[in-house]
Amino acid sequence: MQDLKISKRKPSYPVTTKLHDYLTRYDRNTKIPIFYDDLLRFQGSIVVYDKDDNDTLWIRVYYNEFEREEIDSSLKKVYTILHSDGNENILPFLNVDAIDFCTFGNSKPFRVKIRNILNDNFTYFYIKTTDASRIYGLELEHMLSPYNLNFLVYKNTLIEEHISGIPGDEFIKNMLPKCSKSEKAQIAKEFVKFNERCMIRLLGDMRSYNYVIVPTHDFDHVVYKIRAIDFDQQCYEGKFNIYRPQFFKENLKMVELVSESIQKLSIDQYKTEERSILVKRLKSFSVRIEKLLDCMVNDVISKEENIDQLKSTIFDYTHDVNFKRSKNMGEILKYALEFLTRNYENIKLENLRSFDDD
Repeated sequence: MQDLKISKRKPSYPVTTKLHDYLTRYDRNTKIPIFYDDLLRFQGSIVVYDKDDNDTLWIRVYYNEFEREEIDSSLKKVYTILHSDGNENILPFLNVDAIDFCTFGNSKPFRVKIRNILNDNFTYFYIKTTDASRIYGLELEHMLSPYNLNFLVYKNTLIEEHISGIPGDEFIKNMLPKCSKSEKAQIAKEFVKFNERCMIRLLGDMRSYNYVIVPTHDFDHVVYKIRAIDFDQQCYEGKFNIYRPQFFKENLKMVELVSESIQKLSIDQYKTEERSILVKRLKSFSVRIEKLLDCMVNDVISKEENIDQLKSTIFDYTHDVNFKRSKNMGEILKYALEFLTRNYENIKLENLRSFDDD
């Protein structure tokens, strides 16, 4: 277990013309009535505490009465654009219950709570400043993970839907000890697959508070899944282990759980399963992935020293000369996905030959 150091402040990278065109093609680029900077004009705030009176690092902001009405109206319109293609018939039934601002982390997001006044159902969405690396992370999550993601981009503003689940750090501390032996084994399996998925697609900084555990009741038991919720560190850091959740001290309990619950043969099996699923997703989204990677290859989303360090480390792992020749993070990811696909096809071919021999 390592105490990995994350860059203190990752810069935000602008959206290039090529990425802008990609987002427009796939209906991610949509005009919205409010910008991130508009929400920064709050007049005051109060600290938001959790049910145990711990500081959540979020503050609840408020605006003067002249601006609040316009802001509320715009936020409700953003909700309809995000969830119902801009249908304004539901606007009279929506209420903005809270606008919170996070003072922790790179993105400094606003969290907006929208409630349906007819039935008291509510949901959240987030407003952040646009960052190309985060957009790449969201798109890759949408295509290469088991989960679809809904987000919008307009000029300097990024709108993200809320990803429901139990924060990983809270789950590990309060709920994991109460899980049954079979539930722990299932969670361990999911962590192995989550770890593999993050490593292959180069999603970094998956410390326990950057992912959620999603429990789903299935017949007579609960199925647990792990979902990333922060995509700020997509293809940025130079240290390869930052893309492997198992090496963060915050995930020590999960790593111990894997060691206690799963034999190495099963760990290898789950890694193989995740790799084969990733290849199938790559084929399903082949045209879209190719266009996204073309944007990344022609973009700058990291520092030269990070690129040099990462490509050197991955070359040592794979001995694939393409990594040594990579000029940017987009090329490193492109060759990583090609390496994955090539290995998968080779293994499949060997299995077919073995089957024919039998």
